[in-house]
Amino acid sequence: MIDRAGLAEFLRSRRDALQPDDVGLPRGRRRRTAGLRREEVAALCHMSTDYYARLERERGPKPSEQMVASIAQGLHLSLDERDHLFRLAGHRPPPRGAESEHVSPGLLRILDRLTDTAAEVVTELGETLRQTPLGVALTGDATGYTGPARSLGYRWFADPASRALYPPEDHAFLSRLYASHLRAVVTLRGPGSRAARLADLALARSEELRLLWETHEVGLRPGEVKRLVHPDVGALELHCQTLLDPQQSHLLLVYTAVPGSESHEKLQLLSVIGAQSLG
Repeated sequence: MIDRAGLAEFLRSRRDALQPDDVGLPRGRRRRTAGLRREEVAALCHMSTDYYARLERERGPKPSEQMVASIAQGLHLSLDERDHLFRLAGHRPPPRGAESEHVSPGLLRILDRLTDTAAEVVTELGETLRQTPLGVALTGDATGYTGPARSLGYRWFADPASRALYPPEDHAFLSRLYASHLRAVVTLRGPGSRAARLADLALARSEELRLLWETHEVGLRPGEVKRLVHPDVGALELHCQTLLDPQQSHLLLVYTAVPGSESHEKLQLLSVIGAQSLG
């Protein structure tokens, strides 16, 4: 059962505790609230200000699990705070660990500050959870996929269009790389895991994956340089730095180019194109 008073009080307390700098928002000159404004939190949670305001006023319908998860992420809650929020809203908390999609506040704080950098947070199965604006401009919005297609590895074998972003001469190696990584995650998580179910679906769709699967190749690592072919700016050579959240098995991937290089100039151009698209 939902605890409306407790939910409202908890939301207000978390909103008051956050500052614009904590979530990558400009402070502005005239701020009368102790923390964030309701409309700012609503935008972070991808909901209307009216809906969020009703929750803080102990009104409105019981929020769905998806809505509660969005609020937990928007408010940058820790896992303990997230679980508390779910219980206040009358829901069982989602699982923790590798199957969790709740990005830790630490990773979010870093991501929020990478406003001029291409970056994303992904799961161990290659599901994109968050992207910076330049990350979206570079690879497209990868957060809108549903079902098994949320995994880049699955899309690689099930949807030929997903390969258009990569040079054809790299496709054979990338196929081996994705097959190797998926097999490693399946072995780590075991039979019946989400990874195992994803592998079964991908194997049923792809003859290429079935042939690679039989080789039992594991431990393959990506090269130092990641090559992309963007539809607007052409070929790019990028370096990918990785930060691991071991508790959630989430990866923060940051894509950079050598300063002064042609790829660096193209990234700068993409930041302008992305800003115009958002505008």
